[in-house]
Amino acid sequence: MQVAIFTGSASGHRPVFAEGAALLAGTLAEQGIGIVYGGGNVGLMGVIATEALSHGGSVIGVMPGSLVDRELAHPGLTRLEMVESMHERKARMAELSDAFIALPGGTGTLEEFFEVWTWQQLGIHNKPVGLYNIAGFWGPLIATIDAGVDAGFLRRTYRDALIISDNAQDLLKQLTVWEPAPHKWNERSTTPVVPLP
Repeated sequence: MQVAIFTGSASGHRPVFAEGAALLAGTLAEQGIGIVYGGGNVGLMGVIATEALSHGGSVIGVMPGSLVDRELAHPGLTRLEMVESMHERKARMAELSDAFIALPGGTGTLEEFFEVWTWQQLGIHNKPVGLYNIAGFWGPLIATIDAGVDAGFLRRTYRDALIISDNAQDLLKQLTVWEPAPHKWNERSTTPVVPLP
């Protein structure tokens, strides 16, 4: 099994973020679960790779050639795959992975998370997607997602299919028992169609 990790090229202002990332990476490695990530050696990306490798884990990096120097590719990876673009990077990471976990990060992490979660809802893949909620980092995003459910823009089944945990062991346990929700266009919509004026 291989899990894609989305996370920041920064470490954040609090040590707890790096500590949580290291704990997850070590736990994955110890359970024989490989990591697929963006390939960088900086921020939480670097923490994930270095910690997993130190526990004997497999770590595959996927990075556009144009970012190798800027994102400082990790020198000790099991394998570094070079691609042409960010689109290819995300597609290749999805292809290599059996599940996805988003750790604290910035706009890139958010973009990666939302894309794979949307793909799940559309039936493009049937793989679990999770938020590792280190120190409550994802609380505001979770509130926004819940607001989308309350306002009728997101089905409760999709919200319930999203794995959220602040505990590495619990997160991995949920990944192993996850069941997909019905795909968005494979069931009759219960949302009424409102005619335009």
